[in-house]
Amino acid sequence: MTTSTVTPSAADALRRAGLRVTAQRVAVFDSLARRPHSSADDIHREVQMTIPGIALQTVHGIVGGLTTASIAQRVSLPGAPSALYELAARDNHHHVQCIVCGQVEDVPCVVGAAPCLEPSHTHGMRVLEASVTFRAICPSCERNGIG
Repeated sequence: MTTSTVTPSAADALRRAGLRVTAQRVAVFDSLARRPHSSADDIHREVQMTIPGIALQTVHGIVGGLTTASIAQRVSLPGAPSALYELAARDNHHHVQCIVCGQVEDVPCVVGAAPCLEPSHTHGMRVLEASVTFRAICPSCERNGIG
């Protein structure tokens, strides 16, 4: 049997969302806290180090549940082979993504409060969020002459 240390923030977040605190959920939450902008495959590889028998489908189910519970959020970026996930920051931030290595970092809202960008025509819809991805070359790739 594998034991896991339950961090108060993970347990609290799960309980507030009405979810049972399980070793698998805590491990996925902790993985997202350590490595935001991770794919389910990346999370699975990391969680397997502490819970060797966990299935990839279980991780997919957990990130889906955490997303539904607004504990995590899905990040879809251009050129990313799959969806990425991060803990829900409850702010309106954007992302900067290296076009060479794929590194992703958070960027505070460009101007103002959510949605911080307003379209010229909403077609009668109420805008909830604006998603901006800045495409860039990270310092490491720049130093190595890549891109």
